[in-house]
Amino acid sequence: MIEVAGLRVALPPAAVILDNVDLTVRAGEFLVILGRSGAGKTTLLRAINRLVEPSAGTVRVAGTPITGAAAAELRAARRRIGMIFQQFNLVRRVSVLENVLAGRLGYVAPVPSVFGHFPAQDRARAMDCLTHVGLAHMAERRADTLSGGEQQRVAIARALAQEPAVILADEPTASLDPQLTGSIMDLLKRINVDHGLTLVVSQHQLETALAYATRIVGLRRGRVIFDGPPSRVTPPVVRDIYGEAPA
Repeated sequence: MIEVAGLRVALPPAAVILDNVDLTVRAGEFLVILGRSGAGKTTLLRAINRLVEPSAGTVRVAGTPITGAAAAELRAARRRIGMIFQQFNLVRRVSVLENVLAGRLGYVAPVPSVFGHFPAQDRARAMDCLTHVGLAHMAERRADTLSGGEQQRVAIARALAQEPAVILADEPTASLDPQLTGSIMDLLKRINVDHGLTLVVSQHQLETALAYATRIVGLRRGRVIFDGPPSRVTPPVVRDIYGEAPA
């Protein structure tokens, strides 16, 4: 589903964020990218859908080249790649429904969508996605009236509205109170199982990764230093990933 080969991201003058990363993600996996802050987790996710331009290497998603793709090809490829951000990235002054409809922008003509004109089937799709995350009753509420956990659910619904093959989630619980972590991760796991979607989720919390992942990839200083099932994450592996016991 995702093929990453020789991926390198470097910032001038000499900062290497990702260093020769090779990664293959199979369809239906719930893969957690684990590592400390600054390990390169966010950069890896953003490079997969080219929100960050790699310095070298290649990325393919569902057989489609992402690196090197022209603008129109990249736009089409991104329809199949849902993205969930730490800070939700909602338009706070518009309704919950309008935020979810943003997930359909890759499928509709630009001019009508600017004025909020979406086909009836897109609106029905958006409402189905809100139902799936338990927020259909809040469709007309402004996004900035919702709690943090509710806003992240809206962001998940927006990603689902794209009808993606892959969802990338960048530390989706980092901006939430600890007690909400389980509910959001439970929702992502349910999407993984019920929809058969491939999920790649970055996390710095070891316990969360072990509880939800089918596979864990450990990053340290931009390099993959572990790749395997949660059962193989032993204390020596944890020390390799974190350099010390995780917080």
